[in-house]
Amino acid sequence: MAKLQEAAVAQITEICQRHKDDKTPLMMILSDIQNEYGYIPLEVQEVVSKETGISVAEIYGVVTFYSFFSLTPKGKYVVGCCLGTACYVKGAQNVIDKFSEILNIKPGQTSEDGLFTLDALRCIGACGIAPAVSINGQVYPKVKVDQVPGIINALKEEAAKA
Repeated sequence: MAKLQEAAVAQITEICQRHKDDKTPLMMILSDIQNEYGYIPLEVQEVVSKETGISVAEIYGVVTFYSFFSLTPKGKYVVGCCLGTACYVKGAQNVIDKFSEILNIKPGQTSEDGLFTLDALRCIGACGIAPAVSINGQVYPKVKVDQVPGIINALKEEAAKA
């Protein structure tokens, strides 16, 4: 816990207190923390454990079981490639492979510059526009391998302007 600043510990404690009367507070607590900080490192799990009485092992189990929780920081752009059946059949594996090649990261990793996180997703419910790619919640329909460099370049330009 020594790595966390007092303000962060206070905020995590407040989140825990906000959900103390919930029937099953852990998911709500972790969700709020993930939304606030973008990830849930071990130091944060220790604070949650202290506040809730739930063991760090159980909290860690929940964080690692659900794909929407992360132990490490995510990039500015979270690129999710759907690998559900419809997307896969229409070439999604080639699309994610191209993102991986250009960004020099594997699914589940974040680029060294902190701009991109690449995620392999199961069905996102966009079967009619397969293969689908989601970037920070925006769905890109019918993505072709040759579109990937342009998508990445556009996001890099956007980041440079910010």
